[in-house]
Amino acid sequence: MKTAIVILNWNGKKLLEQFLPSVVNFSSEEAEVYVADNASSDDSIEFIKQHFPSVKIVKNEENGGYAKGYNDALKHIDADIYCLVNSDIEVTKNWLTLILSVFKEEYNTAIIQPKILDFKDKTKFEYAGAGGGFIDAFGYPYCRGRLFNDLESDNGQFDDTTEIFWASGACFFIRSQVFHQLQGFDEDFFAHQEEIDLCWRAKNNGHTIKYVGNSTVYHVGGATLETINPKKTYLNFRNSLLNLVKNLPSNKLFPIIFSRLALDGLAGIKFLLEGKPKHLWAILKAHFSFYMNLFRFIKKRKKSQQKSTYNLHGSVVWQYYALGRKKFTELR
Repeated sequence: MKTAIVILNWNGKKLLEQFLPSVVNFSSEEAEVYVADNASSDDSIEFIKQHFPSVKIVKNEENGGYAKGYNDALKHIDADIYCLVNSDIEVTKNWLTLILSVFKEEYNTAIIQPKILDFKDKTKFEYAGAGGGFIDAFGYPYCRGRLFNDLESDNGQFDDTTEIFWASGACFFIRSQVFHQLQGFDEDFFAHQEEIDLCWRAKNNGHTIKYVGNSTVYHVGGATLETINPKKTYLNFRNSLLNLVKNLPSNKLFPIIFSRLALDGLAGIKFLLEGKPKHLWAILKAHFSFYMNLFRFIKKRKKSQQKSTYNLHGSVVWQYYALGRKKFTELR
């Protein structure tokens, strides 16, 4: 299979200096490495041309965020498998071989993510993806190895290969045929949770998403948008609601959305009590934007609802905050 590793870059010369060597060293025998540049204003491109001449460059005309950035770039890349890698990812020996072997053996598996550990503390799982992603009954995303801000240590408990609900956009493998068949990422998301939407649409179309735990990468996380940034809060809350509108089964749609809006209100109160009024305002703005986009996303349902998949844990919010269940294995 022809494989393309595609790193999305925007003014990330320092990250490329640090992390591009591991990608090239551990991947070039099995894949071509690309950098998709989102109209950077620094000297990222010059750096790549000078120090990594084997790396191919695709130049986007604008910074369209994660979703549009990849949609634009992948139109110009011919491969059977796309591997979308953040610019702050360090890969390891054989990381690619282990995942490609699953694609070769399982034709129905369309999307895969490896184990994602924290670059700053390599004994722990990393927030964005960890041991594979899920969402709870109200659309809140979580991972094996990470519930909300609680990160587990990696003791080999998730070294398996198993089906998951969503794969992390930090290191996201997808068959090119499936990517283009589903028309790529939804550019209205801009950034955050567009990978969840794409995975949900893939599942609704009968594809399987997997986690391969014997392939490991290390992720810095927050390098492009800090985790405490209110803009990230805004995008996560808004996009999560839009995900539900777009992909939930019809009989679940209105009760889940109503419950979710109420739970978001409680989250806003929690931010206020913690002295984070900007994050409360971010949730309010997310809800305003959600209402403005509601009817447009209802129209999108027809394209993603061929067979709606929704069989998940109950409320992780309740289990985490009220029942004190801090690990994935404790959820019911």
